[in-house]
Amino acid sequence: MKSSHFDQHPHGDGHSRDSHHEHAEAHAHGNHEATHTHGPHGPAQHEAHPVDHGKHEGHEGHGDHHDHHAHMVRDFRKRFWISSLMTLPILLLSPMIQRLLGVSFAFPGDLWVLWLLSSAVYVYGGWPFLKGIVEELRKGQPGMMTLIALAISVAYVYSSVVVFGLPGKVFFWELATLIDIMLLGHWIEMKSVLGASRALEELVRLLPSEAHLLQPDGKIVDVPVSQLKPGDRVLIRPGEKVPVDGVVVEGHSSVNEAMLTGESKPVEKKEGDEVIAGAINGEGALTIEVRKTGKDTYLSQVIDLVKKAQETRSRTQDLANRAAFWLTLIAIGAGGVTLVTWLMLGKDFAFALERTVTVMVITCPHALGLAVPLVVAVSTALSARNGLLIRDRSAFERARELQAVIFDKTGTLTEGRFGVTDRVTLGDLDDRTLLQIAASLERSSEHPIARGIADSAEEQGLEFLPVEDFRAIPGKGVEGTLQGTLYRVVSPGYLREIGVQVDHPRVKEVVEQGKTVVFLLRDREVLGALALADRIREESREAVRVLKSMGLKVMMLTGDSTNVARWVSEELGLDDVFAEVLPHEKAEKVQEVQKKGLRVAMVGDGVNDAPALVQADVGIAIGAGTDVAVEAADIVLVRNDPRDVAAILHLSRATFRKMQQNLLWATGYNLFAIPLAAGVLYTYGVLLTPAMGALLMSLSTVVVAINAQLLWKAGRKTS
Repeated sequence: MKSSHFDQHPHGDGHSRDSHHEHAEAHAHGNHEATHTHGPHGPAQHEAHPVDHGKHEGHEGHGDHHDHHAHMVRDFRKRFWISSLMTLPILLLSPMIQRLLGVSFAFPGDLWVLWLLSSAVYVYGGWPFLKGIVEELRKGQPGMMTLIALAISVAYVYSSVVVFGLPGKVFFWELATLIDIMLLGHWIEMKSVLGASRALEELVRLLPSEAHLLQPDGKIVDVPVSQLKPGDRVLIRPGEKVPVDGVVVEGHSSVNEAMLTGESKPVEKKEGDEVIAGAINGEGALTIEVRKTGKDTYLSQVIDLVKKAQETRSRTQDLANRAAFWLTLIAIGAGGVTLVTWLMLGKDFAFALERTVTVMVITCPHALGLAVPLVVAVSTALSARNGLLIRDRSAFERARELQAVIFDKTGTLTEGRFGVTDRVTLGDLDDRTLLQIAASLERSSEHPIARGIADSAEEQGLEFLPVEDFRAIPGKGVEGTLQGTLYRVVSPGYLREIGVQVDHPRVKEVVEQGKTVVFLLRDREVLGALALADRIREESREAVRVLKSMGLKVMMLTGDSTNVARWVSEELGLDDVFAEVLPHEKAEKVQEVQKKGLRVAMVGDGVNDAPALVQADVGIAIGAGTDVAVEAADIVLVRNDPRDVAAILHLSRATFRKMQQNLLWATGYNLFAIPLAAGVLYTYGVLLTPAMGALLMSLSTVVVAINAQLLWKAGRKTS
């Protein structure tokens, strides 16, 4: 494959700077009489892509990986509910719980019923942990699974031996509740993992399932996209998606490539211009000749970039797993030392074993198992209330360490739609009348520039004036009569044709900023100019200010021209800007910033942003953007508000503090509880019974739960 869309500028039709500034030259209203079946947001955008078309090379294993995570979530959920139901009678039949409640449910054989129910919970509910300890020990990396399996096994074996005659107390209630809480914690954790890798499936869905194939005899046949081959000719009607990469051989239209390339302006497409699969056709019909299909298309190369970035992304190890590793060593070491010490001191085996079991129960990770998941649950609910959807917990935790934020421009810092940014009066009209007359003329057109002018007038509350004798000037603009006077809204090219020059510093300034400029004429007199651009969001200014006040560098990445990028950068006061960046280079630019030693967040909304979102330390997607960007991101901004990036940082820092506090409590209380359980104060008459040990352990869980709930208070400061 010698050439690729990755080798070309996103303005793929070879625009020079002048032609780039003069999309008004593409103001080809003559094509508007074509039937506009679906707008850019119409049904065509949601056509599902067939599964077989998505079988790009190297992608087959992704679905299996996703199915595995989904299965694990379902499995933990099922085991949790079934084990919890069996735990209820276990609690009622446990002697210690009955004493605490002041009731008695004793009946002949009740201890055996308790043992049978507990055995079922131990085997069924505890199976993931019993299986996990084998895997961890096989790798020589004991962690949370080892500690949980050790705790439930000691409690089960000791309690079972007591049932069969050994003097002592049973811990079946402790066993069952520990398993329930661990299953709940892992269910919450797996739910946060599920969905973090759906980007590839969403990418595939961008393409339509069928294409209108032109036969040699002129007939049109709808065929599956997978059957197309280079050289075929395909018809693309107004509003439809481009099914494959190709070259226009007939027709004239504007194509929206914003979701793919980041180019904010609809790009004019005429004979000889290239089109990209997934782009949305505008107002005119196009016939294209297929150039690339399958794995050679631009979209497939984006899929490969996302896949590669996902595979190479490093994962931070969970704090709770590290704590579990040390608790495992402590539990085994302290339990063993306790047993041997009391035997050496002449105590009988039953006494020594009871001390050992108390130590092991004290070390049971009830609190540790919930220390992180409870905070995650609260912060996830809190963030959702504030319009922040956390999809990857570890990335959300990393957000507290961010040093730089890179924003995509189109649809993120800007609105992603054309609008009038400047009104320059050159004649006897004021700026409101200038816009009113131009909008009245453009109201009848569906061209993006025309829509931008009309929408801006509506937002200003201007009334449209009646227009007579409306006529499109193909490729140049429109004209019509208002109140007996002929007016025209035309491109700079039209002025050159009629030999009219406009030498005004304000017009020159907006042209240099990369904005599209159209002129209002009365006969041959130039009354004024309107400059259009992708308008900057008002929220963006505050977002940049807040982030910079937090000590972060704020940058922008865009496929737009240098002039447009510089204008936006100066308006917002950004620290750095990367302009005219090809789609595949976005991830590389993120890498460049990372190589400077900065931890980076990427904020974007388009297909072309997906690899960069995955490459960044934290990927943040605008919720109103494409499903691909959303699925490739770690965090989604539902409200489409860049200010929420700062809210993420505040919440991340507060969440991490709560996690640290919980982990400290969940492990720290062992410093005094384990020695008491081992019996170091036995000679002073202080002996911690297994029941008291279990109660103390349960108390630590309550403390952890309450502390997690206090995160709501910190979260209110974020909203």
